[in-house]
Amino acid sequence: MPRMAHTIEIAKSGRATCRSCRKPVAKGELRFGEETVNQFAEDGATSFRWHHITCAAGTMPNELKGALAAYEGEVPEREALDRAIEEAIAKLPPPFPHADKAPTGRARCQGCGEAIAKGAVRVAVARDIDRGMTVTKGAGYLHPACAAAYVEEQGGTHEELTAGLRANTRDLSEAELDALFAEV
Repeated sequence: MPRMAHTIEIAKSGRATCRSCRKPVAKGELRFGEETVNQFAEDGATSFRWHHITCAAGTMPNELKGALAAYEGEVPEREALDRAIEEAIAKLPPPFPHADKAPTGRARCQGCGEAIAKGAVRVAVARDIDRGMTVTKGAGYLHPACAAAYVEEQGGTHEELTAGLRANTRDLSEAELDALFAEV
């Protein structure tokens, strides 16, 4: 699927409704356009879902950040908007794979099927979740000792796993990271 091109522009009329807060986007106000495939077009044409700039900062900060980098016009209160974007990005879960500590003891290891103890270091990987008529992506959790074999079964490599864990893991101490890589 091609990458969508999001945009920022001044609202031409007051008819658009923000898809985040459901309130109108006033004429003349700066707005963020989320490009999506038009479900009513037969040829795969795209259209935009409009958002207030401040709403997009909280709901889709990475997309807005990219669009702001390409926007050449004046952005009112830019410093506050940039702070809101960075705060929202910091709250997003890290990309897969990453490691963290299990907040509960309910998760089961995708590799061995055993429970992952509360507070234990675990590896999170992307997995498909079958929801009947649709399949979505979600997190699958693994014991560190099960991670390499599971990732290789899924077509990945040990090197990709360790590189991803190094790049994406945020909340573990150096000692915990050393123990993680000793097991992986």
